[in-house]
This record gives sequence, structure tokens and C-alpha cells, in this order.
Amino acid sequence: MRTFYPETRPYESGMLDVGDGQQLYWETSGRPDGKPVVFLHGGPGGGSSPSHRRLFDPERYRIIVFDQRGSGLSRPHASEPDADLSTNTTWHLVDDLERLREHLGVDRWQVFGGSWGSTLALAYAETHPERVTELVLRGIFTLRKAELEWFYEGGCAALYPDTWEGFIAPLPDVQPGGYIDAYHALLNDPDPTVHGPAAVAWSTWEGSGITLLPRPELVSRFAEPTYALAFARIENHYFVHRGWMEEGQLIRDAGRLRDIPAVIIQGRYDVCTPPMTAWDLHRAWPEAEFVMVPDAGHAYDEPGILDALITATDRFAD
Repeated sequence: MRTFYPETRPYESGMLDVGDGQQLYWETSGRPDGKPVVFLHGGPGGGSSPSHRRLFDPERYRIIVFDQRGSGLSRPHASEPDADLSTNTTWHLVDDLERLREHLGVDRWQVFGGSWGSTLALAYAETHPERVTELVLRGIFTLRKAELEWFYEGGCAALYPDTWEGFIAPLPDVQPGGYIDAYHALLNDPDPTVHGPAAVAWSTWEGSGITLLPRPELVSRFAEPTYALAFARIENHYFVHRGWMEEGQLIRDAGRLRDIPAVIIQGRYDVCTPPMTAWDLHRAWPEAEFVMVPDAGHAYDEPGILDALITATDRFAD
């Protein structure tokens, strides 16, 4: 079973001004003249980490990792008191990808994304298919109403009734169907005693559901207050606005991807982004290889998921 490549450090990094007062952190590692690949992190708002570089063979890939607007090392950070998310949308991020590609002198690149990263990868590839050599997608998420209702409006509580109580604790008078909107008000309240606990509750809920088996150290990282506030604010902002997309848009337009070699990788027991969405994408786009990992949840570093991801990036390296 394949696992992470050895740790590698960036040979170049910087901040890219993409307009709207936004500065994006980016880095490149691996082989400078290697095959370009861009890694799209999850959330939205999750930020990147050094382990993301390790999904690619550094002897064959030019590995491009960046932090999307408001997250990670990009500035301004969404945890700041005066954070303005009005220019943080799916389509701003698609445009940011094009600016980054041009800034780095890349003509075409492989696009790799999991969870929210799969959403952004699909949106980008459907907008700019001529710029994409391959797609590697994991834990498919497309912001359809049923997907949001499953994880944030009570469906998933059937599997996690204990941790669900922590998610709805800040919302004692709210009924199912109103949780996302109610959190929007809390997360944007100027009082830290209001938005701080709400952010930790939102982020902890997500961190508790992304692995097949409990990983307390991962949940603790999600609960760190500064990370949680940016993560929760950005994610909730996207969900309230349904990603600025029509219902089912990304699956409806999957035909635009038919000429792009691709792999769709999905954990059978992924409760964060259940297999229904990956399967619907597979049916709309049968040309893409479909891999259902039988003993995995949502996280990219679970053994079966990781093996499938690196198998795909190795195959596409040449």
C-alpha cells in the first residue's frame, strides 16, 4: 500500500496580490521543471499544510500549494475583527487560480482537490478545461441542498448524536433547517464571547466527523480558536450563499470534463461528504475512473484513501 512521499521543503514561495485587498500565500516544491500540479485545500477555509506536498513524487512534480482567500498564511485572515468576506466566493477563487497559474508561468496543470477542494477543482475545470491536464478528486462535495442538510441540518446526527449535541448547543431555540443561517449570525457577531464559542463548536463538529475512527489530536487542531474562527466563518459564508452556484450545477456541467483524464476517489463510510455525491458525479461523468475505498471515511490520510490518491498521482506524473 502506497503512503506519503518523504518530507520536502519549498524552493520558492511568495504572496500574490489578487486584488480586492487580498494577498495569497503560495509555494512551490519538488522539481522546478517537473509536471505542474496545484493542490486545492478543503474547507473552504481549511488552509494548506506541509503534508499536502507529500502526495506527489518530488522527483517528477512541480508541486504548487497555496492558501485560499482568508485562510492559512493568506491575508487578511478571516479571524480578524473586521474580516470582510464579500469578495470571497467560488468564482473569486476560480479567478485566483488563473492569476496564480499565470504568475508562475504554467500553461497547463494537474488539479488535485478533496472535499471543498473537489468543489473548487470542478468549478475551475468546468470554467477552464483547456488549462487542466488531469483531475484527482477525493471526497466529492458540490454544495447541493441535500449535502448541506445531511451534515449541518441534522441528518448526520443519526450517526453522531453525542457530538451533534455540541454543534447545536449554541442554538437552543433553533429548529432543524435553520442551523446554518443561525450560525451565520453568531459567527459574524462582533462580540468575541459570541463568535468565539460558536466558531469552536462549528469547527469541532466538522473535525469530529472527517475520520472513520476518532482522532482526538485532529479534533484539537480544529478547535484551536484562531483556526476555528476563520474556518467556520468562511465555510458558513459559502454555505449560506450555496457557493454562488445553481443547484446541482457542478454535476450538471460535468460533460465539459469528458476529455480530461480523471480519478474520483471516495470513502465508503465518509459521513462528511457521503458517497451519494461521488456516485452522482460518476454517473454524469462515466469517463472518469471511479474508486470506492471500502474501509475509509473522509480524511485524505486514511490508508486506503492515501493509497488511491498516490496511485493516481504516480500514474499521471508522466
